[in-house]
Amino acid sequence: MAAFDNAHSRIVAWLKVLLPLAALALLSTLFLVSRRMSPDMDLPYSEVEVQEIARESRLNAPRFSGVTADGAALSVTAVAARPDLARPGDASAEGLAGRLETPDGIVTTLASVSGRLDAGADLVTLQGDVRVETSAGYRMTSERLDAALDRTRLESPGTVSATAPMGRIEAGSMLMTAEGAHYVVVFKDGVKLVYRPRQPDTPDPAPSP
Repeated sequence: MAAFDNAHSRIVAWLKVLLPLAALALLSTLFLVSRRMSPDMDLPYSEVEVQEIARESRLNAPRFSGVTADGAALSVTAVAARPDLARPGDASAEGLAGRLETPDGIVTTLASVSGRLDAGADLVTLQGDVRVETSAGYRMTSERLDAALDRTRLESPGTVSATAPMGRIEAGSMLMTAEGAHYVVVFKDGVKLVYRPRQPDTPDPAPSP
């Protein structure tokens, strides 16, 4: 045990000497490289592009992923996002797409033209030609969808058009939540259902005698 302690002490002593030397060598290398660069060297961005990036604070292909309180895996991506300078933590986004997979294997995909992240409320709002599709056979469209980031909750406060295993649905709003181990989709506010009964399987014709 004493031998181990001695070896450990020697390693620590050497590191105290070597690490500062390595840091100095790295800084010297950076200094030499910077001196060799010509001030006239072309940058990969034009002056106009640099000014635009600085002004817009644009983030390309941002991604959020996590697990909700009820155990669903959630990921949200965007083509681009711009932080809201007036509200730190918030951002507007273009080309939003999301994927929600619940513990029982149901997958819901989301897509919209644009959207907004509200970090304080743990909420992302999809806007403009919002499309929702689930592996349970639901396909929905609306102009807005609010998706919680900390739990399974998808809500469309406006008109929803949907196709489902039982037929076509028109409703004033829609809400998908987790209730215990189950996930429930509820259509509300003037629901209209065009029922489409399942077609029975056509039996095979009887063989000719």
